[in-house]
Amino acid sequence: MQRAYNFNAGPSAMPLEVLQEAQAEFLNYADTGMSIIEMSHRSQEYAALHAETKTLLRELMEIPEDYEIMFIQGGGSTQFLMTAANFHTKKYAAYVNTGVWAKKAMAEGKFFGEVYEAASSADHNHTYIPQEITIRENTSYVHLTANNTIYGTEYKAFPKCNVPIICDMSSDILSRKINVADFDLIYAGAQKNLGPAGVVIVIAKKSFLATARKELPTMLKYATFAENDSLYNTPPVFSIYMVNKTLHWIKKQGGVEQIAANNVAKAKLIYDAIDNSNGFYIGHAEKEYRSLMNITFNLADKELEKDFIAQAKAASFVGIGGHRLVGGCRASAYNAVPLEACQALAQFMEKYQKAHL
Repeated sequence: MQRAYNFNAGPSAMPLEVLQEAQAEFLNYADTGMSIIEMSHRSQEYAALHAETKTLLRELMEIPEDYEIMFIQGGGSTQFLMTAANFHTKKYAAYVNTGVWAKKAMAEGKFFGEVYEAASSADHNHTYIPQEITIRENTSYVHLTANNTIYGTEYKAFPKCNVPIICDMSSDILSRKINVADFDLIYAGAQKNLGPAGVVIVIAKKSFLATARKELPTMLKYATFAENDSLYNTPPVFSIYMVNKTLHWIKKQGGVEQIAANNVAKAKLIYDAIDNSNGFYIGHAEKEYRSLMNITFNLADKELEKDFIAQAKAASFVGIGGHRLVGGCRASAYNAVPLEACQALAQFMEKYQKAHL
């Protein structure tokens, strides 16, 4: 079977090796005579998988021991609500507006108190990451979005603040090295770099968790997950299992450092095709803020964009159309997208350009 060149923005490409491993043991996990999706989350076999997944994550991300690791059902959008519900306990909460997902996070914050933009890139249609942020007194936290899937921008260095920092890393977690200790809470939906949709990874400083609002429904409290090893209720077993497989794969590739080097090389191929096109393709993001995960661009001739996307799809390039809110084109080169796929796309772009000059 010829597999597609998968550039979907999420759910997105997974390592072929991981899919094959899951396929091979789907009917009989760990010689139990059962599939992983059939067994109790209280079983010895699942308990071992659960613990190992946390250990792998702590090792690969170098997570300090004073941080909790939680697996929570859902995705990043639920975390927009949970972060505010737990930690918007002062007069204000601050948000850096770098695009659609940052604004959606801020909208949830409004349910628990006043919010404000500590900085924004809206003045230039989110083509950059603002470097100066303003924090008011009596601010609960500042919320950042590490990578912006729609506009194709990414923090290269994170700001330092005198308030707790919450960061949405849904689309670039484990794509590069970060210092976990620079953040008070990190969350990431799995369906871009870690596995299938259904689970969100939350990494939170224990001392920060202790400051959370107490009067909340049980399943909105981070404490419920932290104090019960994410096993208060049935966790998303299959999603966690696939995260486990993906973490093993990352370690086998050489860890986050090697993954980061691969991502730089992959993105360069496509950005070079844009930059060397003499204006045929136009990148959306300013060069110094370009995302390695989501490469966004337009064709100078807008009439050609639909044809370009259609021709790309016919050539087995999937997910090249831009987000429905902004249009244009987008290639999401997450960790599991192979170098060969990016080489093939760059060659297709060059060939398409030559055919339409």
